[in-house]
Order: sequence, then structure tokens, then C-alpha cells
Amino acid sequence: MSKETELAQKKASLAPNQVEAWRKFSRTVFKEGVLDEKTKQLIAVAVAHVTQCPWCIKAHTPLALRKGASKEEIMEAIWVAAEMRAGAAYSHANIAMEEMEKNT
Repeated sequence: MSKETELAQKKASLAPNQVEAWRKFSRTVFKEGVLDEKTKQLIAVAVAHVTQCPWCIKAHTPLALRKGASKEEIMEAIWVAAEMRAGAAYSHANIAMEEMEKNT
């Protein structure tokens, strides 16, 4: 058993009801609905990069491939996430601008 699996089992044993509720929520969210499963996995890959979660990247990248995403689609989703993150950083410069205006 890997160290990650062992830790996951220990965490689950400390809060089994919450873990089961979270797992049910996750299964529900990723089921095909208005969005197909491939699209949901591409969104997950993109969000995982913005939130900088290596475990999510490792989990959702192969899931996206299994759901039919190409490597090019995954990379493009990552670039969309990068642009959104950069855009948010630039937009937040307004806060700095306001503070600079107050202090000049």
C-alpha cells in the first residue's frame, strides 16, 4: 500500500461521514449532465492548475484522457486557466491603484 493510500484511509477513518458525503458530492458533480464528462474533467484540470493542487492535477489529467480529451485539449484548458489567473492578477491592480491614489 502506498503512503498516499495509507494517509487517505487514515484521514477517512477520522471523519467517515464527512468523507462519504464529499465522495457522493464528487460523484454527483462529475456525472454527465448538461455538460459531458470530458468537459467536466477539462474544467477540473484547468481549476486544479489555478488552485495549484498537484493531487488534483494528477487525478484529473488521466481522467480527462479517459473521458476522451486529447493532450492538446488538456493543454489548451491549462492555457485558458493561466490567462484567467493572469487576468485576475492584473484586474486586482485596481486595488493597488486606489491605494496609490489615496497616498499621493
